[in-house]
Amino acid sequence: MKNTMTMIDNRTGKSYEFDIQDATRGPSVVNISSFYAQTGMFTYDNGFTSTASCKSKITFIDGEKGELRYRGIKIEDLAPKRSYLETCYLLLNDRLPDEQELLKFDLELRHRSLLHENLKNIFATFPTGAHPMAALSAATAALSTFYYSHLDISDENGYQEMARRIIAKMPTLAAFAYRHSIGAPFIQPDIDRSYTENFLYMMRAYPGGKMHHGINGERKIKAIEIKALDTIFTLHADHEQNASTTTVRGVASTGAHPYVAISAGISALWGRAHGGANESVIKQLEMIGSVENVDKYIAKAKDPNDEFRLMGFGHRVYKNFDPRAKILKNLQDQLKDELNLDSNLMNIANKIEEIALADEYFISRKLYPNIDFYSGVILTALDIEKSMFTPIFVIGRTVGWITQWMEFKKDKEKKIARPRQLYLGK
Repeated sequence: MKNTMTMIDNRTGKSYEFDIQDATRGPSVVNISSFYAQTGMFTYDNGFTSTASCKSKITFIDGEKGELRYRGIKIEDLAPKRSYLETCYLLLNDRLPDEQELLKFDLELRHRSLLHENLKNIFATFPTGAHPMAALSAATAALSTFYYSHLDISDENGYQEMARRIIAKMPTLAAFAYRHSIGAPFIQPDIDRSYTENFLYMMRAYPGGKMHHGINGERKIKAIEIKALDTIFTLHADHEQNASTTTVRGVASTGAHPYVAISAGISALWGRAHGGANESVIKQLEMIGSVENVDKYIAKAKDPNDEFRLMGFGHRVYKNFDPRAKILKNLQDQLKDELNLDSNLMNIANKIEEIALADEYFISRKLYPNIDFYSGVILTALDIEKSMFTPIFVIGRTVGWITQWMEFKKDKEKKIARPRQLYLGK
């Protein structure tokens, strides 16, 4: 039996044959790269719902089973047990690091976290109050002017240096974007602190290294806070060929600088239908206002004549419970206990979750809580401003983007991205 698919044009009776390529996991694909040459037609796939745009060995998703794997490792076996830096090493090198490799990797990122002095001046050109995502995208693109040699990477050492530099600097860029947005002085990275702790430090500290004070004196960064944010970074590290990753690969296909490709990915992520969804979840919870109002808004969400849509439920790929959401749900419960949280927003979110998971309307439509539903609540519990929710997504996703960029550049069959269209004009 041939491993092919035969398509018949019923208008002419002519048949065409295309190879089927089997995946190691997930659906096989029909290779239609010769479809136009054979038939004189294009295929039409609005939103690329059934199109594989590349071959990849990085991340696998099974939306029906609710499964996510990085380099073959289930997210449930990775996020609770391994650090974000271990996850970064895994994605970049296709294996987890040993103790010495992790130590060396950690130290390298700490020392690469500092920004060129001239790069910091770029933030001064933005108006105070500028959204951190806009500043972050612009500053990331500006990195390409300082590391122009990355356009001509020719060996693995060059790829690794380029990748580690952007992973190390992204938390600093994000923290600087936030500090500028509120008119606060920048806090330089502290290389004595771990990757995730250092980001919280740059967000919270005063000049001189002192932390914000509360009613009980100087506020320390708690281990549970570091673990929570580190887990969020890990869960966001990569997610196959989503909109922003596809953007990064598309820009990479033109031969543009890798940091420009990452900047384009940041811009794509900003949209509320993608990375901006967690910010929208919190805004909606604030709009609902109290637990007493939840039933009214659930009814609005179920009303086909009402434009209201419940944010944080459902997913383009997952038709089962998002595995990342399950991990964050457990983390949220842990935070509630260890930080003695009993906030109004968390109570509203818990009530919505309780109703939705038992309501046939949501169950039949497979509208389960997704990662954005829980991440926004957790980040709020960590006293992080809504405007920084998506930049935190950027920090976590940077390793995925740059790994995808590397995979594309090393692909001997790579081509510039150039979709076609169904023309309906005059």
